[in-house]
Amino acid sequence: MGFLKKNFIFLIVFITGAIVLIIEVTATRILAPYFGNTLYSVSSILGVILGALSFGYYIGGIWADKYPKFSLFFFLIFVAGIFSLLIQIFREFLLPFIGYNFGIKFGPLIISLILFFVPNLILGTISPFAIKLKTLELKEVGEISGKVFFWSTVGSIFGSFLAGFFLIPHFGTSKIIVGSGILLCLIGFFGIVFFKDFKKIKFLIFPFVFVLFFSFLTFCLQKQPSIIFQKDGVYAQITIEETKFKGKKARILRFHNHLEGAVFLDSDDLPFEYTKYYVLYKIINPNAQKALFLGGGAYSIPRKILLEKNEIKKVDVAEIEPSLFQLAKEYFSLPEDKRLFNFISDGRRFLKETKEKYDLIFVDAYSSLYSIPVHMTTKEFFSLAKDRLSENGIILMNVIGKTEGKGNLLLLSIFKTFNSVFKNSYLFAVESPKGKGTQNFIILGLKDDSQKIDFKSKEILENEDEIIQNLPEKIVKPEELNLNSAFILSDDFSPIEYLVAELF
Repeated sequence: MGFLKKNFIFLIVFITGAIVLIIEVTATRILAPYFGNTLYSVSSILGVILGALSFGYYIGGIWADKYPKFSLFFFLIFVAGIFSLLIQIFREFLLPFIGYNFGIKFGPLIISLILFFVPNLILGTISPFAIKLKTLELKEVGEISGKVFFWSTVGSIFGSFLAGFFLIPHFGTSKIIVGSGILLCLIGFFGIVFFKDFKKIKFLIFPFVFVLFFSFLTFCLQKQPSIIFQKDGVYAQITIEETKFKGKKARILRFHNHLEGAVFLDSDDLPFEYTKYYVLYKIINPNAQKALFLGGGAYSIPRKILLEKNEIKKVDVAEIEPSLFQLAKEYFSLPEDKRLFNFISDGRRFLKETKEKYDLIFVDAYSSLYSIPVHMTTKEFFSLAKDRLSENGIILMNVIGKTEGKGNLLLLSIFKTFNSVFKNSYLFAVESPKGKGTQNFIILGLKDDSQKIDFKSKEILENEDEIIQNLPEKIVKPEELNLNSAFILSDDFSPIEYLVAELF
């Protein structure tokens, strides 16, 4: 007990330091459905929380000198708990109404200020209070300051690992935020009771009950009846729902609130038009035997290939979200097939490590409209992909963008970069080359620079597959693109978040 009494303040700063980082890590998941996991989101969260802590340190130092009382110390912890619980309430009742009203550039900053500034400011006051209270007992100010910041920082490190490796994958963000708020309130409550400042308890009991009630109410809100599965994955909140899509019964996969994949329940047809472009390999390399998909999603295209009569003997899928392969088998009718091999890996890393040569590589690694993996848009990535193609191999890439107007640099820069590696490349507009708005585009690259596609050939114009038959109407002519203003993207310079912000 003597050891605990001597060090309990260090234990408290350890816990509060851990909660600061737990909130910080969880904040990226809270903002992701509205703004994606972009540099703007991460920078806003870090900037707001560090700014809040800075103000907290400054204010806490002033208050600690004026009112060096343990009861006020625990009172601040209790109030921090209430504002932490408010994060959950604002998230559920406020964010759905205002989140989409802000752009992805400054929206994360505004929402971070609303949700995370006040609780972290109050948590920032804890360390200077702890230093002051300890120096009332001991006079070694330097040693005490060092210990307080040491245990606070160690707590933050622990909280960061705890949130990323355990809490988010097992409990989800709502339970983490509410649990953190309750823990702070309990520490504050018992501290105030121990130091017998009952006036503060009476003052806080009503707001605590009020906030706690609405926090738990968010758990009782009925989820949409169409949702048949929902859980936080390692990289995103995964939702599977049954609904009508194009007039047919469909099962849809979402990452956060964004469509990630789908299958029809009564048909083997592919719901999304851009996914049907995998058939392009049939006119270029009809004897393809090895296919690789970077990004699995609902595994709809691998499933389609496995169900077809074709020459393909091996289908590899590199999907970084660990649970999706099993979910695809359980909810999206992905068959058990000895030709199918799944790898829980980042797509670029998989390309680097594999020794295979593929006849078809299909790149579709968006985690949302706003979250494009930067490292899979660069010249170095395309060079690596080209090296992993067989002599007659092709690569297909899905990109969302537009050819004209504000925001067109995203598509043009990716295509220009792609074309700098694949000299023999083509761009197809899934809706129409004349479309002025945002749409899906398919970029096609051939390993063989000498092999040209004759879009006037019988093989294309009279093909039984509509996608192949309509290729002449979908192709975007390079001379019609203003590529001069576009960037060549590299690992050193790839401002994808800026280009996405311009688009959306």
